Amino acid sequence: MASASPLAGKLVTLIGGSGFIGSLIAQHLLERGARVRIAAREPEKAFKLKPLANLGQIQFARCNVKDARSVEACVQGSDAVAYLVGTFGSDQRQLQVIGAGKAAEAANATGANAFLYMSAIGADAEKDTGYFRTKGEGEQLVLGTFPKATIMRPSGVFGEQDGFVPLFADLVAMMPVVPVFGPESKLQPVWVDDLATACVNALENPGKHGGKTFEATGPDALTMMQINEMIADAQGRDRMFMPMPGPIAKVIAALPLTPINSDQYAMLEEGSVATKGAAQISKLGVEPKPLSLFLGRWMVRYREKGRFGEKRAAN
Repeated sequence: MASASPLAGKLVTLIGGSGFIGSLIAQHLLERGARVRIAAREPEKAFKLKPLANLGQIQFARCNVKDARSVEACVQGSDAVAYLVGTFGSDQRQLQVIGAGKAAEAANATGANAFLYMSAIGADAEKDTGYFRTKGEGEQLVLGTFPKATIMRPSGVFGEQDGFVPLFADLVAMMPVVPVFGPESKLQPVWVDDLATACVNALENPGKHGGKTFEATGPDALTMMQINEMIADAQGRDRMFMPMPGPIAKVIAALPLTPINSDQYAMLEEGSVATKGAAQISKLGVEPKPLSLFLGRWMVRYREKGRFGEKRAAN
């Protein structure tokens, strides 16, 4: 019989916990017997988690990270806190720096033992790209307030229902000619479940993992073109992929209502692969799984005739 988790019966607050990554972290926490508080702008988005919890094991709080009093109220009584809020929009500094600092300050004041900040590979307070810069500033502010915080820096995160896989899969299914931004840019995509497991393992043992930075990457470094080709192959579709020239891609990214903005394109150009010498989530007991392991099963619903169709049948 497995030993009880150190988090069993403890209250863990997930700020921004109603999202793609937060929902998986919550599931792992519930499985380990923790009490979970989902603190989010729209906590009702996480109501789907209710059937997974025992009576009184999960609670929901409306949280405005721009309001210090709201953050303090949501963090009150927590044994551990994870700050998962992020944006590619105009409020990056408010959400990724100031809000994170407020949460770390509140966690420190309330006596929390562990704090986790969700950052990104490439985070650096000196960079020009707004997302990377504010994530780097957020790391600095969090560690300045809660020195034993754990920083998690993922590459591109994939899952069946969210992340880049369903986005690319829909485009491949609908368009005979598929534009590819940054076709030679490399990601080391990490499965959301592996990332969530690593986060919970870190929160379980702040004495060992606190004050450290970990990168969350998968085992394979893939170009954007390779990822699109893998998805098309798994769908059994023959597609023409059109590499977008850099100057044209930058113009498109600068326009409103396009699938990619300037920050996202700048990040794409830089790529997101494991940094030499950086601690990876294997140090947190997680051996990450490759994207190729999942695509064959996940793409069944996109194939002509579904699971009854031939994988390589052209559409």
